[in-house]
Amino acid sequence: MKQARFALTGAISFAHLSSMTDNSDAILTRLPARLKSARTGQGLSLDAVAKLSGVSRSMVSQIERGESSPTIATLWNLTRALQVDFAGLLEGAKTPTQIEVLRATDVPTINNLGSGCRIRILSPPEEAGKHEVYELLIDDGGVLDSQPHARGAREHLTVLEGSVELCSGDATSTVHAGDTARYSADVHHRIAAISGAVRAFLVVQNA
Repeated sequence: MKQARFALTGAISFAHLSSMTDNSDAILTRLPARLKSARTGQGLSLDAVAKLSGVSRSMVSQIERGESSPTIATLWNLTRALQVDFAGLLEGAKTPTQIEVLRATDVPTINNLGSGCRIRILSPPEEAGKHEVYELLIDDGGVLDSQPHARGAREHLTVLEGSVELCSGDATSTVHAGDTARYSADVHHRIAAISGAVRAFLVVQNA
């Protein structure tokens, strides 16, 4: 029964899509930006969309740049892969705004990394290894000692409370509350609380 319902819905949607393409000029004008917005909004790469839809990466890229007009079948495959309402995509209906909230009690925390440190993971799991955001809570005298990350990796440290001694390779600097430091993280690096407890935000940006 569920399979039959899906087939019926798909047939109705496909017919609706066919009728909408009659107004092709208006559709093709707004399609590239909306298709790209739908993809990037879900954090999907061109390669990922290509695998999900069966449409080649180069074709997806050309459609997003407005250099190619998709067939009905291609557009159908893309909207199914992106799990978007193609009627809204083409007609301009807005998808309800969504806000994802991670409550304080649900934030993953690492307690056994470094000495006197607690690290709260603020970035979503899919950003691991790409663009990671942490809240650092370091006790007075505590140290977060890190081995080199991937080549080209950098960190951005903003101290909210307290002061730290920051070391990156052979370079050393003192960073106080309100300061932001940017430094190489593909070398040995170290963050040490030097005058009371420290609270800071750390962004790890991998190359």
